[in-house]
This record gives sequence, structure tokens and C-alpha cells, in this order.
Amino acid sequence: MCSGFLSMKAYVLSLSVFLSVSFSAQAADDFSALGEVLFFDANLSKNRTQACASCHAPDKAFSDPRGTPTSTGDDGVSVGSRNAPALTYATKTVPFHLEPDGHYAGGFFLDGRAETLAEQAGGPPLNPVEMGMPSKAAVVQRLKENSFYVRQFETLGGKGILNSPDKAFSLMTKSLEAFQESDRFSTFDSKYDRHLRGEYTMTPQEELGMTLFFSDQFTNCHHCHKLNGMPNTEGETFSNYQFHNIGVPANTELGLTAADVGLLNHPKIKDDAQKGKFKTPSLRNVAVTDPYMHNGVFKDLRTVVLFYNKYNSKSQKSQINPETKKQWDSPETEQNIAIDLLEKGNALKTRRVDALVAFMKTLTDKRYEHLIVD
Repeated sequence: MCSGFLSMKAYVLSLSVFLSVSFSAQAADDFSALGEVLFFDANLSKNRTQACASCHAPDKAFSDPRGTPTSTGDDGVSVGSRNAPALTYATKTVPFHLEPDGHYAGGFFLDGRAETLAEQAGGPPLNPVEMGMPSKAAVVQRLKENSFYVRQFETLGGKGILNSPDKAFSLMTKSLEAFQESDRFSTFDSKYDRHLRGEYTMTPQEELGMTLFFSDQFTNCHHCHKLNGMPNTEGETFSNYQFHNIGVPANTELGLTAADVGLLNHPKIKDDAQKGKFKTPSLRNVAVTDPYMHNGVFKDLRTVVLFYNKYNSKSQKSQINPETKKQWDSPETEQNIAIDLLEKGNALKTRRVDALVAFMKTLTDKRYEHLIVD
């Protein structure tokens, strides 16, 4: 929809003109409409080159369309240390908490450090390797340049709100949160959803993959990638949002000198037993939101399934990464690997690997099905 800066700029201008006319007293609480304009506005970055949509493009399930392991920043040089997650279904994330089984779960960002979507939305504008703005006051100064923003911020937050950087920045992030909470981000119209409603018949391969996915006998996929208590329930997000270290190797392309400690980055977590653990992502739209893992180390969804399979299959072939043609690299963090979960499944033959991939493709929203590569 808006994959380039020029088209994004034109979109912001046209949308702001429309909303400046259509906003009324009855729509004074429509933070979502304001959030949509903010989401596509590259002027809110240091060099005016990057918007939220640059790394979360709506035509790629709100993930980074550039295909790089991690996103390039506003300066065109800096790169982050983590793969930008898709924002579809992000609003369904549960609050950060400690579960009865002793695992932490929930929160926003891959380490759960943000309590709300609004808090998460406030991170990238001030991150020096992302949008690069030096302060909240600098962001608000950019908002003041746009007469549309001035009018709408005063409509929604009161006259003079832009004179308070903290209050104005908070209204901005609240609006971005409201936009992400809209139905546009969570459509629940994939083949899987249509199957549950009797509107789509799974192919034999997809049916096999679904059976394997929810099985306790053949795999353990659903132990982490299922939120609801029962399989095949509507509204499933395919994540329990728990944190685990699954032994993902470091991505040497990023040139990082230290391991990403994951959950240990959360300000409330001081326990070394949480080092290297990352939040289980939703599998919604997973087939079209490559690359994979917290550092984008794997390019292909099938590779991810084979990576899990290496824990259960002892064949020589299963110990080879199909992307590098070499043995799987050592885990980025050797401690705290969830071996008890990883070794619960059975070794998968090619037919079953392909079936699991086929099933995960059915979790793609209808509007993104054309992006699926067979």
C-alpha cells in the first residue's frame, strides 16, 4: 500500500486532508483515525525518511517488506539487533505476567518490556538506530509543523496540549495504539478461520498438518503456539506468549559482538535463568512475514520446522541447515535452553514437515494469500 517514501507521503497528505474535513465533534474520540496518519508519517523521524509503516508495511502483514534480517534505520546505515515483528494481531497479546508453571508470558516487544501497545509505539521514534529522534520535545516540534496535527491534537487532547511534550507524545502513542487495535490488524479471515466456519475445505496436506500441529503424540507445536485451551477454536492467535530459549543461533550477518539476552532486558527481570529467552510469536501470517526468529537468522519457513526437528531426529541430514548446507550453528545463548519442550516431539519425515508448512500457510489473512510462495 505504502512501501515507498513518496507514496507514503502522498498517502499521509491525502488522508490528513480527508480527516480534517470529516472530523467532527461526534468523532472527537477517534484516536484511531489520527493514529493511521501518524503511522505513515515519515516526517516524525530524524531525517524524515522513515515512518512506522517503513518497518511494518500494511501490504506485508505489517512486517518489514525489505527482507533483511533486521530493519535499517532512518539514517540508512544503522541496523537493529532484532527482526521487526509483524503487527497483525499484536493487540491480542496478553499483559506481562508470571504463569503458574513458572514461565513469564506477555507484554510487548520480544522481551515483553512494554506494558501496552502505546508504550511499544513510543519506542521506535526515540530509538537512535530506528527513527532517531533525540527527544519527545523534538517529535512534538515536528507535529507542530503540520496544521492538521495541531487541530486534531487540540480536538482530542485539549487546547495547548502541544506545549507539553510529555502529554502530546502520550496522545500520539495512544492514537497509534488505537489504530493498531482496529479490525484492520486482526481480520480472522484466513483459510483456517474459514475452515472453522465451514467456508473452506482443507486439502489433505493441510489437514494432515493441522492434525500434526495440534497433536500431543507426533509434535508439540501447540504447547507454545496455542492460546486457547482447546484446539480448533475461533479467535486463536497461535501463541501462548511465553518466553523460551529454543537455541536459535546468532545471526553473524548483524555483526553483533554480544549475545542478545532477551527477557533479561526486561527492567523487572533480574534472574539469569531468563537469559536468552524470547516471547513466542503469533503464527498468524507467518508464511508471509519472513525472515524468522528474533534475529532474522532463517529465511524460509520450512527451515524453521527443520530447525525444531533437529532436536528429535538423529539422522545426519537433520543436523544440516538447508540454507547454509552446514551443521546448525551453536545457540546464541547456551544457557536455559528449553530441552524439555524441544525434545517432546517425534522425528518428522519430509511428508510431515511439508504438511506442517502447508498448515501454517492456512493461517495467512485472505488479503495476503497472494504473497504465499509455494
